[in-house]
Amino acid sequence: MASTPAAPVGAGTVEEVVRAQLSKALGGRRGMVEAAVPTLAFTVVFLTTKDLRLAVTLSVATSLVLLVVRVVQRSTVQFVLNSLVGIGIGAFFAWRSARGGGDADAQALAYFLPGLIYNAAYAGAMVLSNVTSWPVVGFMVGSVAGDPTAWHEDRQVVRLRRNLTWMLALPCVARVVVQLPIYLAGKAADDAGPIIAVLGVTKIAMGWPLQVLGLLGMVWLLGRNHTPVRGSRETAGPAATSRSPRR
Repeated sequence: MASTPAAPVGAGTVEEVVRAQLSKALGGRRGMVEAAVPTLAFTVVFLTTKDLRLAVTLSVATSLVLLVVRVVQRSTVQFVLNSLVGIGIGAFFAWRSARGGGDADAQALAYFLPGLIYNAAYAGAMVLSNVTSWPVVGFMVGSVAGDPTAWHEDRQVVRLRRNLTWMLALPCVARVVVQLPIYLAGKAADDAGPIIAVLGVTKIAMGWPLQVLGLLGMVWLLGRNHTPVRGSRETAGPAATSRSPRR
């Protein structure tokens, strides 16, 4: 049975190892805030003013401020850049709608489309990974630890990471289930303004807050600390157990 790779010194359980590695992979609280704030700024400004240029300008300005702070501190800019990519894709869809003759409502609806596609694809990938017993969280944590597949040889670790993957998938599934019917209703409506307002509220309410709930669920799972680390040469804690690898 393979060990959980790259267990931090003193870690006695798999949950402790995964909690540390997952925090690194997601960027911690700061990384999540940096990914959310520029997107929130773009959504609020665009839906209230219907001015695509102003929304892009303000959200990019917000991202640049966060980016400069990261550069000055010589820390990773990954999570700020992630938010810029998301904003850029949404803005591109809205711009394409405008170039095609779409009015402000059509542009706003177009802005929501890539988010729906992303959440549907992300949820589908995570559900599929769990069904095939190769949960996405396993690769997230494994890649950070340096060995993306060794964890799969331990059934307890697979079960833990499958449960964590469900926690990540649920917000995406909920967004699609709630927002897709609203989006389709807006596409079919003669006056989509009120529907777009509802869609904007649900996007904000089901964005950062729902993600936090999912992460809190993951924290709860990781706080149970039931699965002992096995066979990790780097584990030095008194609670850790070791086993020689099979030859």
